[in-house]
Amino acid sequence: QVQLVESGGGLVQAGGSLRLSCAASGSTFGIAFMGWYRQAPGKQRELVARIFSGGSTNYADSVKGRFTISRDNAKNTVYLQMNSLKPEDTAVYYCNVGRLSGLHVIDYWGQGTQVTVSS
Repeated sequence: QVQLVESGGGLVQAGGSLRLSCAASGSTFGIAFMGWYRQAPGKQRELVARIFSGGSTNYADSVKGRFTISRDNAKNTVYLQMNSLKPEDTAVYYCNVGRLSGLHVIDYWGQGTQVTVSS
């Protein structure tokens, strides 16, 4: 099992910045990727950004150039630096970790942290 603890959400004005953190503990050996999803009211959960164990990253088109994902392997922690925030970034942000188990990837989820961007 992998436990995830998120922090860093809050209320910010449009154009501002926030930094989310997610610390993984427990059976962290074999983590293949760490990332962030978000879910706005009435919408499906969507991938925001992901970083793989080798360091490669991918981002949703809507956040490219504004958000940066990074990872501290020694601390098993993933960060999401969010700049130039827009009201449409308002959502609950969920940390997601994928751990290899044989030929399968097991997904783990954080409890979610609210990000609210006011106009």
